Amino acid sequence: MAHANYIFTSESVSEGHPDKVCDRISDEIVDLIYREARKTDADLWDVRIACETLATTNRVVIAGEVRLPKSLMKTNKAGEEVINAGRIRSAARRAIRDIGYEQDGFHWKTAKIDVLLHSQSADIAQGVDKSHETRDTKSADTDEGAGDQGIMFGYACRETPDMMPAPIYYSHKILELLSAARKKGEGEVAQLGPDAKSQVSIRYENDEPVEVTSIVLSTQHVDPTWDSKKVRSVCEPYIREAMGELPIAKDCIWYINPTGKFVIGGPDGDAGLTGRKIIVDTYGGMAPHGGGAFSGKDTTKVDRSAAYMARYLAKNVVAAKLADKCTIQLAYAIGVAQPVSVYVNMHGTGNKVTEEQVEKAIRATVDLSPTGIRKHLDLNKPIYGKTAAYGHFGRKPGRDGSFSWEKTDLGTKLKAAIKEG
Repeated sequence: MAHANYIFTSESVSEGHPDKVCDRISDEIVDLIYREARKTDADLWDVRIACETLATTNRVVIAGEVRLPKSLMKTNKAGEEVINAGRIRSAARRAIRDIGYEQDGFHWKTAKIDVLLHSQSADIAQGVDKSHETRDTKSADTDEGAGDQGIMFGYACRETPDMMPAPIYYSHKILELLSAARKKGEGEVAQLGPDAKSQVSIRYENDEPVEVTSIVLSTQHVDPTWDSKKVRSVCEPYIREAMGELPIAKDCIWYINPTGKFVIGGPDGDAGLTGRKIIVDTYGGMAPHGGGAFSGKDTTKVDRSAAYMARYLAKNVVAAKLADKCTIQLAYAIGVAQPVSVYVNMHGTGNKVTEEQVEKAIRATVDLSPTGIRKHLDLNKPIYGKTAAYGHFGRKPGRDGSFSWEKTDLGTKLKAAIKEG
């Protein structure tokens, strides 16, 4: 049995972290494609994108495979139909501007942006594409197949209001508050830059979070005369606000900009890549991760859609009081619609139900094919830019359909299926 008294640490990074800049650009391109498909006669089910972004000093490279609506294509001088790279570059510049980069070494206006997207491989597409007539069925023989093999995990617990592990929840909260204040221009915090990292260590007793034992924050700042002490004086009120009712230990260790000044940040300070912060995106290391990144992918890619469904299922198990803690794994084979396995672990916290009962109830309640997931969670929408920072989970469902996987509307059906089973 795992020990119940321990210290656990998770980290988060801000929207201006180089890797998160890349995630944001990739997801804004996903949104652009979905938005254009919705505005035209394009079939939303035919959208395909796997977009990778690299950013460094005043340079952005966007590569990957796509299937685009006609409105994002153009005819070149040779009469060939090619991708309208200007639309892609504009989406990238808007993302960089919104994050706040107007530095000499990385500026939304002046950064050179290379677009190296190409058409999706026919070999990959054949495993996913099915006829329009069969997309409403649940048959594994006729339904849309998974875009790749892979394993995806979902997790939920009762440690925080959003059913997320406490260390990653509070690490995100620190950076969210600082970012909001920076963008509002609130006093000296407006002198902070977009690039930042946080880390929170929490002591657990009897498997419950009881106090913060260490806080690490490294944040970019504009004024080169600021030292660590000055940065702490500006940021500490926001850190304490983020902790809410969770006590900060009297002997808590604080490391605020421990290496000194942090003026050069973002892609000018360090190169960024899409998909390098997958633990920040999920549960801060408290739960397993299947390995696949989310950002830059359309929802035929089960790396993204099935991870969202796994979180949705785990959260609904906990919200329905079937367990206090739940991990769910879904596994897929490329080109095959239904998962090859569904695994549930309630970590000994099940409330008069077994893992086997919950696994059976999930299969009976939800269509876990890529088509079924996309329909159930209504994922064919331009809702992904906002997922790129501060985690894909533990967020509030939006009126625009964003974060639909955070809803807790499945509990009654799960309980009924368990009772009938």
